[in-house]
Amino acid sequence: MSLGLERGNLLIPDWPAPARVRSCITTRAGGVSLPPFATFNLGSHVDDQPQAVAENRRRLATTLGCQPAWLEQVHGIRVVEADPLRVAEADASWTATPGIASVVLTADCLPLLFCDRGGTRVAAAHAGWRGLAAGVLEATLDALGVPAEQVLVWLGPAIGPQAFEVGGEVRDIFLAQHPQAAEAFVASRNPGRFMADIYQLARIRLAACGVSAIYGGGGCTYSDPRFFSYRRAARTGRFASLIWLAN
Repeated sequence: MSLGLERGNLLIPDWPAPARVRSCITTRAGGVSLPPFATFNLGSHVDDQPQAVAENRRRLATTLGCQPAWLEQVHGIRVVEADPLRVAEADASWTATPGIASVVLTADCLPLLFCDRGGTRVAAAHAGWRGLAAGVLEATLDALGVPAEQVLVWLGPAIGPQAFEVGGEVRDIFLAQHPQAAEAFVASRNPGRFMADIYQLARIRLAACGVSAIYGGGGCTYSDPRFFSYRRAARTGRFASLIWLAN
């Protein structure tokens, strides 16, 4: 699947969201951070220079014309209403207020963007395998407060199934919750290890909630140099996935 349309240093999701719903994914280009965070690192927790992160975030807000509501992500399932005036400890946020952007930071984990068909509410969620198994997608849908059949979801850039190796205990967790998750795991060359398709795992969980309008889900942050990847280089930056309602 196509990740989206490139516009300058941003990636624009290719999905049938309502006209007033705006969304984008940042890449590594366009900022002031120095290696190994070069150049558009937006994560404040990775030992980058604080002034560089602040400038990169300022540039992003100015370019997009919205107010990003940053989160302190902890691989959990807490969902908050997006508030640009405070940094909440959560892994997803939602908003119905125009001009405020729900945003998550990733570097291999799966970012997901949500909106309703009427273009009245949006949300963004951060899903590593732990958050995914714990129910962060289900919690985000609950917080969004929209019937599942009215929800559209776009799966952003994450580590691909050729690069995401996990232990058998991870596979067991997902199979215990959804037996069809077996199709998202392929035995690796290492005994007791599996290659996991995080995109497919997300689709299975969303479908179980009644969501059928699911888009995106292509590419691999590990192999695509446009994106930061924690598995490619543990000391690295974070890129952002944002969604907001136009004023």
